[in-house]
Amino acid sequence: MYKVLLVEDETVIRQGLRELIVQASSQFKVTGEASSGTEALDFLRCEVPDVLITDIRMREMDGLTLVSKARDMYPELLMLIISGYGEFEYARRAMEYGVLNYLLKPIERHELTLCIHKMQLLLDRRYGITTLSTQEPTGKAEQNSGDPRKIIRNVKEHIKQQPDGDLRLQTVAALVNLNPTYLSQLFKNETGTNYSDYIAEARMERAKWLLINTGLKVYDVARLSGHQSPKHFMLVFKQQVGWTAGEYRDRFSIS
Repeated sequence: MYKVLLVEDETVIRQGLRELIVQASSQFKVTGEASSGTEALDFLRCEVPDVLITDIRMREMDGLTLVSKARDMYPELLMLIISGYGEFEYARRAMEYGVLNYLLKPIERHELTLCIHKMQLLLDRRYGITTLSTQEPTGKAEQNSGDPRKIIRNVKEHIKQQPDGDLRLQTVAALVNLNPTYLSQLFKNETGTNYSDYIAEARMERAKWLLINTGLKVYDVARLSGHQSPKHFMLVFKQQVGWTAGEYRDRFSIS
């Protein structure tokens, strides 16, 4: 599930956009909402969304200032600007900040859907996901027709998308309609890796990405990569990587 931060100062428009986003793709979920750029920055200091969708004209801080600051915080964050103002200058400046697209109000459902699908393809490619979804829009697990390779591929993609989610064997087994013990055995047979080891590795890779690409504090990196205890995370990171989280950031950070 890809996380969206939606920024719009008009409540009715924000609610409408939220519905359009969910309808455009079952893999996108609005996990944060803000009515101003200041609120949005507060959210970004604590959470890392995959997508930022923001209006341009807002009180306190305009959308262009927000995307500029968001780009400094998260260089790879996908961003979409929405506005009722069609001046070329706004569009040009938005593109300078690496905004993926610029849509004018009133939003055309078709145009927004195309943008969402484009962002999903980019995110799927970034995380090495080969299919658009692992679940139906209803939230029920997709039927896998008994194909072990397809089942395990879906499980691996689910783990990549939600390393900070509930990845207990029982929970994921329910998503693919399998007995937990059978799924564990099947996962080991298909991948050569224990299920728990695979999750640990996926979460460690997510932590490395956050350390390199964001300025989040280490305890936030731990939480957002699925590690419940920051202290345990720092211990395991040092054991597995050979550096502390801070040393790793200093050595490899792109900023």
